Amino acid sequence: MSESNNKGIAIVGGGPAGLMAAESALAAGVAVDLYETKGSVGRKFLLAGKGGLNLTHGETFDSLLGRYGAARESLEPWLRDFDAKALRAWAAGLGIETFEGSSGRIFPSDMKAAPLLRGWVRRLRNQGLRLHVNHRCIGIDGTRLRFETPDGERAAEAAAVVLALGGGSWPQLGSDGAWQSWLAQTSVPIAPLQASNCGFDVAWSEHFATRFAGMPVKPVIAQLIDAQGRPIQQQGEFVVSAGGVEGGLIYALSAPLRELCALNGSARLHLDLLPGRDEARLASELAHQSHDRSLSERLRRGAGISGVKAGLLREGVPSGQMIDPRRLAAWLKAVPLTLLRPRPLAEAISSAGGVSMTALDHRLMLPSLPGVFFAGEMLDWEAPTGGYLLTASLATGRAAGLGAAAWLRSG
Repeated sequence: MSESNNKGIAIVGGGPAGLMAAESALAAGVAVDLYETKGSVGRKFLLAGKGGLNLTHGETFDSLLGRYGAARESLEPWLRDFDAKALRAWAAGLGIETFEGSSGRIFPSDMKAAPLLRGWVRRLRNQGLRLHVNHRCIGIDGTRLRFETPDGERAAEAAAVVLALGGGSWPQLGSDGAWQSWLAQTSVPIAPLQASNCGFDVAWSEHFATRFAGMPVKPVIAQLIDAQGRPIQQQGEFVVSAGGVEGGLIYALSAPLRELCALNGSARLHLDLLPGRDEARLASELAHQSHDRSLSERLRRGAGISGVKAGLLREGVPSGQMIDPRRLAAWLKAVPLTLLRPRPLAEAISSAGGVSMTALDHRLMLPSLPGVFFAGEMLDWEAPTGGYLLTASLATGRAAGLGAAAWLRSG
């Protein structure tokens, strides 16, 4: 087994968190070796930006913090040091101008991830980054790392280590969560990885699945009672799949839905199919429809409901309860939908769980493993899509890189 030693920092993981940790450490004057399991860095970053790279969000800082749920207190100091404004300034430093869309989401002017990544890696190399691809980390002992490479097993000893190995979603791009097995052999406290920003299984009838798979449902309001008994309501859109539901509205609610599935074996949503329509007036309009007409005709004429929305109503409500106009109006404002389980982690956009942030110090170092720092999605936090995932990954990467450099100087 070949072995190398250096007095700088070894960063494991070439995603946004690892690259930002490298940039911060290099700026502090420390030598950096970055190890990536794939043949190139930033693969998940590139795929996430395929339809338009959502860098961050332009809402107020307090609103942004709220998107991180239970992890907001832990993440706050690092997000304050690298918030949305700082992220936009950083992108501008790479020659990438940004704009804020009508939804508050912030994108590069050309919407693309590749130019930003190319410029970033080029700048890091010019600053002295030593990049080692096709290095799959398989173990750690203090600050000594073991890798599988095309040329056999290799060990590398560094003065400090930053682990930024990602979560467990999209394993084909490198974030496969395999680090859980070898990191669990150390003193690192790890919460099991779970799917986040994910779809859910639903037991559709064969007729509904065959007819409506792939159809968007918009707009609707989803309502649920979370595991703590709190009401949650959110408007948005989702997509019917052959075996369930997916899309923005479902992803945004994935954390409480996942908790309900774990607690009760399933989760119950109620869908308001007609946001903005008053229930009493809706009942009146339905009452004016002739009983000689079919249910489909009464729904179309009295409520403007047809297609996939009518299908959802039939899936969730017994036909005998859709005769009375008042009862039918009530159902249209609260169609029940039972979600059986989250889709597998490998299909999720991101993951929850990971290394406990409460066990780390203010530099993101684990005190029981001196010189070992953690960053990015392998930490135990989650957030909805909308730029929040990338913002926190970059912020924690920056904090870990600066923390590792400061720790070296203090030693």
